[in-house]
Amino acid sequence: MSTALLQIREVSKTFHSDGGDTVALDQIGLAVNTGEIVSIIGPSGCGKSTLLKIVAGLDIDIEGDVLLEGEPITRPSREKGFIFQEHRLFPWLNVERNIAGNLSLRDPAVRRQVDDLITLVKLQGFEKTYPKQLSGGMAQRVAIARALLRNPKVLLLDEPFGALDAFTRSHMQEALLDIWRENRTTMLFVTHDIDEAVFLSHRIVVLDSRPGRIKSIITNDLTLPRKRTSTAFQELRTVVLRTLEHTEPEKESWEI
Repeated sequence: MSTALLQIREVSKTFHSDGGDTVALDQIGLAVNTGEIVSIIGPSGCGKSTLLKIVAGLDIDIEGDVLLEGEPITRPSREKGFIFQEHRLFPWLNVERNIAGNLSLRDPAVRRQVDDLITLVKLQGFEKTYPKQLSGGMAQRVAIARALLRNPKVLLLDEPFGALDAFTRSHMQEALLDIWRENRTTMLFVTHDIDEAVFLSHRIVVLDSRPGRIKSIITNDLTLPRKRTSTAFQELRTVVLRTLEHTEPEKESWEI
């Protein structure tokens, strides 16, 4: 993983209001390599989601630069898939039509891609099912498949499993790694869950708070698949937790 696909260069973000200016991010510098999963973790309000929106091109009022394959990011595009905490499926469309979006399933190429993605996210048999009939985890699988249909160069995930119960979340983490093994999709993943960051990531970026700065970048060399009960996993988890415990504010709560 030596090729830097995504480059975040000295990015700062300030929000302006009548009450004064708030610096959300300060001099963030990060390179994300092709095929890498990088998690971002830090206290609430440290700018994790703001950074993800900047990378997505949803917020370009910044200082610094964000480059994808050497080209500045100035707007949203199909090259950047975005997965939110809520699935945001269209309730009037079934699974296969939600995945296809504005593309026609009558197109043999689209039909083939949608069928392949339904298999990839393990939703065979639910093609005609509507969102209200799906569990939370299944709905997020549809959202991930919809983003992957556009063949994004980077997949941006903003706490996509945060609203799920512990069992479903664990299952979805396994599913995300299955997708990564199949496609080697580059991912930038925001989470509050320490175990999730250790389980999924090649590197873990710890942000400090107010303003958001990179406090530490922790490399995860644990072999996939990872066992949460292993000594090595628990040792790395402890390293991340200790790093987080020294961020501000001091009494932040973490999912451990």
